[in-house]
Amino acid sequence: MVEENLPHRRSIRLHGYDYSQGGLYFVTICVKDKECLFGTVVDGDMVLNEFGNIVKKCWLAIPEHYAYVVLHGYIIMPNHIHGIIEIGEFVGANYHSPENEALFRSPSGTIGSIIRGLKIGVMKWYKEYLQVKSIWQRSYYEHIIRNDESYQKITEYIYENPGNWLTDDYYK
Repeated sequence: MVEENLPHRRSIRLHGYDYSQGGLYFVTICVKDKECLFGTVVDGDMVLNEFGNIVKKCWLAIPEHYAYVVLHGYIIMPNHIHGIIEIGEFVGANYHSPENEALFRSPSGTIGSIIRGLKIGVMKWYKEYLQVKSIWQRSYYEHIIRNDESYQKITEYIYENPGNWLTDDYYK
């Protein structure tokens, strides 16, 4: 494909911001075409199906693959994920942890590389068991959390999301 034929998309990333620096990031990752693959909302509670539980398992495994990451509040909805990811400080030379020399920072160490890793992990399972090509919408939404008030509002939004499902922008 010739590069000039590619669609031009406006970047939603903050120009000049180093997305590998420590901090809190609110992310939303969507399923392609808003297809509800991960379960359903029943009486304001999210009920994960088998596929949703795979996504949950992959989400919770993020710190196993990125030792400098701490997960905060999250919710897996029928067709998207909301979560707060904290990129922490690194310890030791070359990002090696004194406790475990096998743990290291990915080459880019950005929020984008973490999301890409999650998407790849989920897709491996989906491809193996469901023979599908892709489930994810291109890219993801992210917001840099800069203060405690913002953190509190976003955390509240995450946990209240199932109760607001019928009026959610992602509801299909």
